[in-house]
Amino acid sequence: MDWDDFRLVRAIAESGGLTRAAEQLGINPSTAFRRLAGIEAALDTTLFDRHRAGYAPTAAGLAMMEAAARMAGDVERFTRELAGQDQNPAGELRITAPASLVADMLMPSLARFTRRYPRIRLDLVVAEEALNLSRRDADVALRASDAPPPTLVGRRLATIAWAIYGRADFAGRPFGECPWIVPGESVAGGRFVRFAQARAASDRIVLTLNTVLGLREAVEAGLGIGPLPRWSADGRPDLVRLSDHEPDLSTGLWLLTHPDLRHAARVRAFMNFMAEEIAILRPRIEGSLVSASPFPKAASHGSG
Repeated sequence: MDWDDFRLVRAIAESGGLTRAAEQLGINPSTAFRRLAGIEAALDTTLFDRHRAGYAPTAAGLAMMEAAARMAGDVERFTRELAGQDQNPAGELRITAPASLVADMLMPSLARFTRRYPRIRLDLVVAEEALNLSRRDADVALRASDAPPPTLVGRRLATIAWAIYGRADFAGRPFGECPWIVPGESVAGGRFVRFAQARAASDRIVLTLNTVLGLREAVEAGLGIGPLPRWSADGRPDLVRLSDHEPDLSTGLWLLTHPDLRHAARVRAFMNFMAEEIAILRPRIEGSLVSASPFPKAASHGSG
């Protein structure tokens, strides 16, 4: 038996069927069927009970799946350790960051990084969800989080300050009377939806988004008021800041990697470089650079 046999059995057990397992492994379902039949014939045992609902692993199938998981862990650990021994700032570096940070902040820093380290090739994965750094889905993650995974190492670069914004025609109106735009339940555990519902009736939420990207554009278009990061919204000509800093929405900005990769030259170079970049931007991220326009405190907090 070879490693691919173990991978196939694990994929079938985890997906519950041949078709999804074949898609995951990039092979044809008929090929997966023939390979599974060959494995069971070679072992002279049944690895899966076939049901109308799918494939259920037998005791032998479960044992093989567990062995495959251990082997995969060993391969991933070896790959990380090998990558961590690289002392030359060169090669591919995969970075993951949410779309809002990429669009509004990250690109100028990446341009400066590539000029300083021309031998490092960047692979940027734009994703809202946290990728698995243990599997090397990414080498470095830039994340807005209050509780980064304990399996990762890194540093907190800043605290992202948020406030309520809207167009000028919303200034002075009680929050409870305004239409709201917020990231939806799938973002930050529904924190933004709960924040809006505490200040206005649920039917006043006219638009939700499954990402922070596009939130500022919706507020600028006049769809309603909504929370925005201060670094993204302060100074925008079509926006008025309607509240002071909202501590309930503050989040940490973290730069994270796997412990096995932190000593790799390209990872260390990127993390040190980005720490310098964010240090320059920190007053803006934390809302220290306040908009010159006053905001109507008294009227903005009506509950409606």
